[in-house]
Formats: sequence, structure tokens, C-alpha cells
Amino acid sequence: MKKEPRREPDYALILVTFLLLGIGLIMVFSASYIIAEEEQGDPYYFLRRQAIWVALGLLAMYLMSRVNYRMLRRFSLFMLLLSFILLALIFTGLGTDMGTGAKRWLDFGAFTFQPTEFCKLSFVLFTAAFMSSRRLRIENFWSSSFIPLLLAGIAFLFIVSQPDLGSALILLAGAVVIILLAGMPFKQVVILALVSLPALVAITIKEPYRLKRLFSFLDPWADPTETGYHIIQSFYALGPGHIFGVGLGRSRQKLYYLPFPHNDFIFAVIGEELGFVGATAVLLLFFVLIWRGLKISLTAPDTFGSLLAAGITAMLALQVLINIGMVTGSLPVTGINLPLISAGGSSVFFNLFGLGILLNISRHCRQ
Repeated sequence: MKKEPRREPDYALILVTFLLLGIGLIMVFSASYIIAEEEQGDPYYFLRRQAIWVALGLLAMYLMSRVNYRMLRRFSLFMLLLSFILLALIFTGLGTDMGTGAKRWLDFGAFTFQPTEFCKLSFVLFTAAFMSSRRLRIENFWSSSFIPLLLAGIAFLFIVSQPDLGSALILLAGAVVIILLAGMPFKQVVILALVSLPALVAITIKEPYRLKRLFSFLDPWADPTETGYHIIQSFYALGPGHIFGVGLGRSRQKLYYLPFPHNDFIFAVIGEELGFVGATAVLLLFFVLIWRGLKISLTAPDTFGSLLAAGITAMLALQVLINIGMVTGSLPVTGINLPLISAGGSSVFFNLFGLGILLNISRHCRQ
């Protein structure tokens, strides 16, 4: 590696990350302390767990911001294969559903771990490394785009079998974004879309509950006590928030009305307690986060750094879009949490891990 002048990291990205984490810790406590008191006998139960994972994630972010991102190429295939092994372990005795009905976690006794989050980051890293290879001939589909798409299909099947269609689609979309930015010919894009669309439709209609969720998204009041319940309760949370909210800690919907108020539907609690102003502030922070990620991608010194930054940013942007779309009734309900804000150890850790990589790329960017 040629020696480059040391540059400062993207301080705007650091600032917005800390602001989102701070809001997340406050809102996780606000949304969960009553449930934690009732179910765990400790109002700080979820806050404490989240704070520990945030601390570990910040350590990972700092370390990754100091390690030259180019070194990650050497470990990309190993990390991807390791993530596949961990995904396979979910279907053994180590797999647990954490009371959600979907077996997405590995239970190691002292802590639980969600391999899907590791797989998403590993796949971005592998795809960026593979598609930026100097020996790659992008016009040859079978020796270029086909390989990461095949591996993405395998990961997709692992994840959708948990079941977790939302995360599977995010992983697939992230891989496609990187491949498109690498220069995949338009003809191949059209053929890929024509082949993939029927398969996605078949997966959606195969499971009756997925089809019901789709119809409930179109008209949640058609089945208000079952498939439409989540969306309706989210509306009941967002509506009373008005401009400035009902006040921090004063949400009514978090009192066993709104499902997973500290996790998937935490944005609804933000809207209820902090109102339109608070919800808009969170959206603006995410806008800045995504903007800085795109800027790093555009000014990265090499193709690998550019594709890697774009993939990490795309993954974060898709999660934000899907979660807020779900909470506001703009998209069907799926188990995607809000990055850096929702409770979830694996999610916040690997999001911060990825942001650490972004910060390291920013140290090498063209000014």
C-alpha cells in the first residue's frame, strides 16, 4: 500500500452518529421502562443491555476507523463463509426466537446474537471486494455478477427461512446496488429483474401470513384485531403527537398497545412523545448520515472503497426507509428495526462497525 497523508475523519458523520445513539438510548428507556419493570422487575433492563451494546459498538467503530479499510479485502471471503455457518447454526439447538415466533437468534447463554446482521455487513464487504477486482470483466455475467448474486441467493434462502423476508430483501438489494455501481450492463439488469420478480412474488404468496400482511397494509381496518393491528396501533401513537408531542415518557400506546415499542415501532413512540418536530429531527439526522456516506463513496480513492462505502450506506438507508415506511403505514409490516435507535444489540453493534469502516474510508478520501 502506498503511503498516504493522514487526514481527519468525517466529523459530521461522527456527530450525527452520536446524536442518533443518544436519542436511541433515551427513547429505548422511555419506550421500555414500564414493560421492563413488569416483565423483568428492573425498569433499566433494556436500557442497560442497549448501553452495553452501544459501548461495544463504539469500540468497534473506533478500531475500524483506525484500521486501513483495504486490509479488509483479505478477510472478506472468510467473513462471508463464517456468516453462512452462523446462519446455519440457527436451525440447530442454538437457535431461538426470543419470543417473537421467528427463529433469528443464536443463544450462547450469556448473550444472544443475530447472525443476519453480521451476514449483511459481510456480504457488502465481499461484494465490494469481488466487484472491484482488477481481473474482473464486468461484461461477462457468469464470471462477474453471477458469483455474488449466487451467494446472495444462498444467504437470501437462509434468512427468509427464519423467517425474515425484510432482512433478506435488504441483503439482496445491497448486493444489487454494489453490482450496479460496479458497471453491470443494462441488458443484464433487465434480464435479472425479469428473472427475479416472479421468484420474489412466489416467495411472498407462498406463506399465507405474508399475503395477509400485504393486504393489511392496503387496508389495515379490514382486519383490525389481527393483521392490521400493528399498523393501526402505530397510527394511534403518531396521531396524538401533533406538533410537539405529548411529552417525553408520556406515551400511552407503549402500555401494551403498540407491539415492540422499544424495537420495531420505536419511531411511533418518538412521534407520539416528541411530535412532528421530534420525528422530523430524527429524519433529518438520518438524511445527514446518508448524505455523508454518499459523499464518502463519491470521493473514495479507489473502486473498492467507493463500492464498500456505497454498500454500507445503502444498507442503512434501506433499513431507515423500510422501518419508517412500516411505522407510517406506507409499507407492509416487517421486522426491520430503526438503525442506531431501536433496541437490538447485534443491529447497533454491526451498524457501528460499518460506520467505523466509513470513517476510515473518509480518512483517505480526496478533498
